[in-house]
Amino acid sequence: MNKIFRILLLPVFILLTVTGCKKSFEDLTKNNNVPSTVPASLLFNGIVNKLADLPGQSSYEIYCQYYIYNYDYYGNNRYDNFANGGDNYYNTLKNVVDMEARATATGGAAVNPYEALGKFFRAYFFSKMSLEEGDIPMTDALKGLNNLTPAYDSQKTVMTQSLAWLESANTDLTQLISNPSVAGSGVGGTLSNDIYFNNDLVKWQKVVNTFRIRLLLQLSKRADDNADMNIKQQFAQIVGNPTKYPIMQSSDDNLQYVFLTPNNFYPQNPNNFGQSGSRQNMSATYVGLLTQLKDPRVFVTSEPARYSVDTAKISPTSFNAFIGADPGLDLGVMYNNATLQRYSFLNRKHFYSTYTGEPSIQIGYPELMLNIAEGINRGWATGDAEAYYVKGIQASFQYYNIPTGTGTFTAYFYRPGSTTGPTVLGNYDTYTINVDWPTYYNQAAVKYAGSGNSGLKQILQQKYVALFRHSGLESYFMYRRTLVPTFTVGPGTGNSSRIPQRYEYPTSERTVNAANYNKALSQLGGSDDINGIMWLLK
Repeated sequence: MNKIFRILLLPVFILLTVTGCKKSFEDLTKNNNVPSTVPASLLFNGIVNKLADLPGQSSYEIYCQYYIYNYDYYGNNRYDNFANGGDNYYNTLKNVVDMEARATATGGAAVNPYEALGKFFRAYFFSKMSLEEGDIPMTDALKGLNNLTPAYDSQKTVMTQSLAWLESANTDLTQLISNPSVAGSGVGGTLSNDIYFNNDLVKWQKVVNTFRIRLLLQLSKRADDNADMNIKQQFAQIVGNPTKYPIMQSSDDNLQYVFLTPNNFYPQNPNNFGQSGSRQNMSATYVGLLTQLKDPRVFVTSEPARYSVDTAKISPTSFNAFIGADPGLDLGVMYNNATLQRYSFLNRKHFYSTYTGEPSIQIGYPELMLNIAEGINRGWATGDAEAYYVKGIQASFQYYNIPTGTGTFTAYFYRPGSTTGPTVLGNYDTYTINVDWPTYYNQAAVKYAGSGNSGLKQILQQKYVALFRHSGLESYFMYRRTLVPTFTVGPGTGNSSRIPQRYEYPTSERTVNAANYNKALSQLGGSDDINGIMWLLK
């Protein structure tokens, strides 16, 4: 798979102290146009690039059972990589510390944009590592040579601190937005190099509070027996006070990664169509849910199985023509079926025909609406859960340019056998898809069933659909805490036909930080096991 080109990476030059009049080779060759220290703005740019979990760049979508490999040369559908350790963001977090220091050293006041967003980055990266592994080093981390063997903080401590950072970030951003002069007069007081919002702090404040709602819901299994964390109360405060806690108001507020040509291609593009376009077929977990709901999004994200259309003579616009593979299938069986065109593939017009694809949402409005609906359904706040539920579904429809009233859109399905290549429009069959929102919504499986488990399941199913190809592991995290939707297992998924509950710690921890590593295993019954149950899942 192609690697995304990370822009604006600047080498750090080591300055040698030279005494007397002697000139070293380094003095004679040093480029004085290059700064000796990296500005806060460039460190910020690297951090926000690292924040993005992009489609097709890891096995995240396999683990979320959206699409799956059918050919082992390109990968497999096993959860074995959970034993290799989760994400390591400690170098990125060191850059956050350096970013804050450079901001204050170059004119930024005590409260400045880099300092405020540094708190958000701490919450984002520490909580994500903890969601993957459980207890992690936090308080003693980032001290460099002063502490090479940091103690592990409990997952509860990590989550409590992350929520506190987000509260503080919101407070600081409120101050900076209402009175920009408090940030300081130097370059360290002015945000720049923002690839997401063009340095708009109003947008960033909405991201901070939107992410906080997501994180609070990650703690849903511990909300009743950890009164000191005020999980439900925090949720209610944010939802009930948009003046103090601004949240996303539309998809225009999405934190999303936009792909550009010529050096920042969408991972699936015309260059790799032939290599992977038919090596990844759709999963029954995702496609089966869409066809069950008679959901028009399937016509945009997927293609009908050619066997269904060409041999079984099923209409390509029938939901019955879309078939996903069971992720638990033996890979040899799946490959044979895929070769016979019995499965749906990623829609090649939508995902492979351009170099810019679609924006990759990291934290977004459709998810937010469904998160609020979930919280209200759970009784965490007052409000109209159905209204938020509808807004979430409709925002997801709109992302794919599907009408949310009565209307039509065009579906493009790749026609195999062409010799001129898939980027030519003529190689796709086009179909007009009729959409009627009332008809879709009034289905028993879709129309909100009200408070209780039935309504909750509907909210979670719609969130899973809306998160397709977005937000990294968020769908896996949701499944892990709610068991919605149903993930399937079998020989193809490995792990004794179980979905793992966590990533193991990095191998280096067992040798470099063994004493603290072994203490941390007490949360898991003494074993660093991918099936171990971390604190927030107990």
